Amino acid sequence: MYGLESINKKIALAVDSSRAEILTAQPGGPRSPAVLEAALNTVRARLAAGVRMRTLYQHSTRFDEPTKNYARAVIELGVELRTLDEFFERLVIVDADTAFLPAAADRTTALQITEPALVRFLRDLFDRTWERAAAFPFRPNRARDAAPEIMPEIRQAIRRLLIEGHADKTIGRRLGISERTITAHVASLREGVGATNRLQLGYRLALEDLRTN
Repeated sequence: MYGLESINKKIALAVDSSRAEILTAQPGGPRSPAVLEAALNTVRARLAAGVRMRTLYQHSTRFDEPTKNYARAVIELGVELRTLDEFFERLVIVDADTAFLPAAADRTTALQITEPALVRFLRDLFDRTWERAAAFPFRPNRARDAAPEIMPEIRQAIRRLLIEGHADKTIGRRLGISERTITAHVASLREGVGATNRLQLGYRLALEDLRTN
């Protein structure tokens, strides 16, 4: 188990020495422009070395302009990039023989895994998640126009997590969306089903699902 600074150095070393493929799952919504610029430089170097790269983000990144610009740039370079509505954990797999994943919920510590069976398991998990994800779109560019493509999936994910009893903060973290935005969605859902509190909302949403399924 390593601290955040130490594991970041180990990931950078593994990525810089990669030979065949890098798989990355990046949850949590948009990243800062500075982080994206550094990542873009790394992508250029690895693709130039003939390394295949696949990256998985959450749907919420489609509304962030810096992330959209980054996605456009790396896809033009040759990266495969998809997004998903559901929650997934951070994961980096390098050359199918080394994997990195968080060791704590706050992601301040991480594990480096080299056991072949475990790396194969994580690779299979990534591939299954990848198959459920959608390609990152660029047309239309405006968020309000792009929203209809993914908002139903996001709203459905919020419904599912509400039924499970999760708080707004937890839902936001899982979907990479701000707590304020989640609160607005919850208020809309509550009004839609005529619920007066969270418990009643979860019950009525679950009842709706039972009636429609």
